Amino acid sequence: MTSVPSSQPRYILMHEADNVAIVVNDGGLPAGTVFANGLTLRDKVPQGHKVALVDLPQGGIVRRYNVPIGYAVKDIAAGSWVHERLLEMPDARGLDNLPIATVKPEPMPPLEGYTFEGYRNADGSVGSRNILAITTTVQCVAGVVEFAVKRIKDELLPRFPHVDDVVGLEHSYGCGVAIDAPDAIIPIRTLRNITLNPNFGGEVMVVSLGCEKLQPERLLPPGTIPIMDERNVADVGMTADAPLDVVCLQSEHHVGFMSMIDSIMGAAELHLEKLNARRRETVPASELVVGVQCGGSDAFSGVTANPAVGFCTDLLVRAGATVMFSETTEVRDGIDQLTSRASTPEVAQAMIREMAWYDAYLEKGKVDRSANTTPGNKKGGLSNIVEKAMGSIVKSGSAPISGVLSPGEKVKQKGLIYAATPASDFICGTLQLAAGINLHVFTTGRGTPYGLAEVPVIKVATRTDLARRWHDLMDINAGRIADGDASIEDVGCELFQFMLDVASGRKKTWAEHWKLHNALVLFNPAPVT
Repeated sequence: MTSVPSSQPRYILMHEADNVAIVVNDGGLPAGTVFANGLTLRDKVPQGHKVALVDLPQGGIVRRYNVPIGYAVKDIAAGSWVHERLLEMPDARGLDNLPIATVKPEPMPPLEGYTFEGYRNADGSVGSRNILAITTTVQCVAGVVEFAVKRIKDELLPRFPHVDDVVGLEHSYGCGVAIDAPDAIIPIRTLRNITLNPNFGGEVMVVSLGCEKLQPERLLPPGTIPIMDERNVADVGMTADAPLDVVCLQSEHHVGFMSMIDSIMGAAELHLEKLNARRRETVPASELVVGVQCGGSDAFSGVTANPAVGFCTDLLVRAGATVMFSETTEVRDGIDQLTSRASTPEVAQAMIREMAWYDAYLEKGKVDRSANTTPGNKKGGLSNIVEKAMGSIVKSGSAPISGVLSPGEKVKQKGLIYAATPASDFICGTLQLAAGINLHVFTTGRGTPYGLAEVPVIKVATRTDLARRWHDLMDINAGRIADGDASIEDVGCELFQFMLDVASGRKKTWAEHWKLHNALVLFNPAPVT
């Protein structure tokens, strides 16, 4: 990445072979503006939007990131504003004849000595928070659980100072669906694995209606809940006899609404007592499980925030941690880059399998990958999904991709993992929760108050203007990279240290401070009945 060495006006060129660059200046630049190299703008160009550096003939390749992001639909003169209406999007890369595990980088030196203060769990995982989660089997109980959670927070939680929060795992699944359809496994295992997220300490509590299709024993069958041997906390086992704590609202002993609330609160109190006895302990940074994601993206996402996250991703992998990137439709156009970085041919084939599955899913819905780019993405300078994909992939850094997860699966290995999810913010976040993250990083250029109640969400702004305006929502300002005040490495290192502080409970994110979060959204490709 190079920035024209001038105070004003400025543009950023991502690769020396590119024939377009993006305007850096707040508010954009008017027609007639002359850059230091003599290029004159023929049009007003908004901030983050592309300017042609040379004359582009009709049908000619428009190149950014050294990748064809489109073809000119007419002659475009140097200095012109290049936007989505002037580009024809390239066809999607086929899923055959891809480079398979061809990139063999030299192993990065280990990053040792970094720790955080976390909560060790019975299954060996580590939480960054100590939260009581109340799982629901069906949407029908959501209102009751919401009422009960408020009472628990007001009346019980103050008595248990070592418990961070109480959350209801509410969703829209559980009944009125084809529960035995093959794809029903996705939402079921998603909810099951969210229930076992490291931040919940293994204290499983379920609220059921009673008549729903997704019965508690199907959601959490015997043997799925790790338990700690009371004689020795180092003894970890799975048992077929592990009790499942269920409050069933249709139970005959419930007489009236308040008796349901009393039952939920009584069960919650027992779990709160166990969680409150837990204490943080020093653990290596290798126990971090981090999900990285972007939303409300703009043209700066792939220039500042995502490259900084990518640098931090490499630091985490060097420290032995687990990092997962996702958003299938946002990386689909870079599939050749991903399969070439696979650690083995089997990992490459798993990525191809997930892309093919999602291609078929979109085709069934009679949409294609062009549906991904939002009006806000385009207003922020991203012309199409190809350009967006190039900026999204860089969150994954440069480490080999060592594993692939299908939607709803739980991670079982270290390193850089591709967790297949839709790009929709809250579906992606929900699936990464199921995969087992204990920390989440979310980059944004347009701005979004995204948050998850279940894990801390670190928000990274792509532009200084956004960080300034949303000063009490953004945790890290990567816009300093475009301003020339910091390097990608500087911001990546800042993010790495901030992660350790947040994971230790020494710092809270702004989303935690304001308690900003949205409901879980389960990915359900199975038919609705």
